[in-house]
Amino acid sequence: MLIEGNNLSVAIDGREIVADESVRCAPGEMTALVGPSGSGKTTLLHALGLLLPVSRGHILVDGKDVTSYDGGQRRRFWRDHAAFVLQDYGIVDDESVGFNVTMRGQRRATNADARLSAALEQTGLAGRAGETASHLSGGEKQRLALARAIYRRASVLFVDEPTASLDARNRHTVIELFTGFARQGATVVVSTHDEEMIAACDSRHPMGMREVQTVTTATGRR
Repeated sequence: MLIEGNNLSVAIDGREIVADESVRCAPGEMTALVGPSGSGKTTLLHALGLLLPVSRGHILVDGKDVTSYDGGQRRRFWRDHAAFVLQDYGIVDDESVGFNVTMRGQRRATNADARLSAALEQTGLAGRAGETASHLSGGEKQRLALARAIYRRASVLFVDEPTASLDARNRHTVIELFTGFARQGATVVVSTHDEEMIAACDSRHPMGMREVQTVTTATGRR
């Protein structure tokens, strides 16, 4: 799913946080929105994910202008195509790991479910469907949020500062998982200032720059 922002500006409480940003996020790639704290990268991420309205510019999804989507259309986009990994993880701590992946009732979530098992296996949480989510570490909660996206077969994943509070080992694991999700064909958009995460991305968009920068990796992939 191709996500494009053309000359986007976003104002919050009368203050312009994002000004005239243009970015292209391609399927099968991981795109980094980069910049120091306060540069507006999280605001731009939320605008591209239709979580925030824009004051100027246009958002395109596979070439279709979705800027003026109403509430129902946005909810369908989130339900059918998008997943989010935000800084608070979006995890319901009092519910089971399985519930947090499937967002279904406890009994159904912990029953034999091939998609659930596969999502947990892929993210290193195999066999933990019945465990209460509050028992998980920060890195495990990041992986749980990704397992939800895998389970839902999301076409586009919006990720906000995924490695901010992780140690080196968990940071490396999480980066590899997001990279693998992109390689399966998903569009992954990441707000980050983590140099290791930025290096793993196929392209990066420095805030305040009009064009996205494409990165050629050591394997020759662009």
